[in-house]
Amino acid sequence: MEGVKHIVAVASGKGGVGKSTVTVNLALAMAAEGYRVGLLDADIYGPSQAQMLGIGEGVRPNQVGENRFAPLNAHGIQAMSMAFLVDITEPMVWRGPMVAGAFQQLLNQTVWDDVDYLFIDMPPGTGDIQLTLAQKVEVDGAVIVTTPQDIALLDARKGIEMFRKVNVPVLGIVENMSLHVCSECGHQEPIFGAGGGARIAKQYDTTLLGQLPLSLGIREQADGGQPTVVAEPEGDVAQTFRKVARYVVEGVTSQQAEGPSISFGD
Repeated sequence: MEGVKHIVAVASGKGGVGKSTVTVNLALAMAAEGYRVGLLDADIYGPSQAQMLGIGEGVRPNQVGENRFAPLNAHGIQAMSMAFLVDITEPMVWRGPMVAGAFQQLLNQTVWDDVDYLFIDMPPGTGDIQLTLAQKVEVDGAVIVTTPQDIALLDARKGIEMFRKVNVPVLGIVENMSLHVCSECGHQEPIFGAGGGARIAKQYDTTLLGQLPLSLGIREQADGGQPTVVAEPEGDVAQTFRKVARYVVEGVTSQQAEGPSISFGD
């Protein structure tokens, strides 16, 4: 893609695992590492990145030429979403080909400004948009987001298999909601189970990139347009995201140098 060096898809087999929250924080963490970063919200039916980035309703991108648009800027990254182009209070009652066409327009008509890493927040599942992405652009790698519970892991496996079938390397797994820490007493409890991300990473010969807690603060910050990496840049969660960002860079670099085999350090 013009103006983009590397493309990383962030995906999940099912909804509700915090994929969009992980994507926006990962993009901001990559920017904090010194890279120029773009974020494309590919969830046509339920775009959420506008709110997470604090971009108000009705804000529209500037037109470039006849049918292209400049991405909006928020917290130091470039962003494009269907939410910038339509009334998000109206449902997108579209069939699959219309959704795939809208996604292609976002891909082809956004004028990215010299982006090192473009993160694509994929919709849940393994459908039209995932196939369109694999067919239309060269994706450097995918990050799979899951929770530790067995049902989420079952769907995460499908996501991994899907990317491998279309020759997109899986850079690793991010396990979200790994552990709940009580804000009152500090008691820790693995509400959704323990060790699921590590098991699936081992099963598919990939890497557990990071584990994130089930936290009220992460949710409140994302909903308020100030994701955790921006709101608490020195906090433990932000440092975890920056570690994952460094792993992504290492994984993409490894793909270019050595092919599909990835080996991460501690």
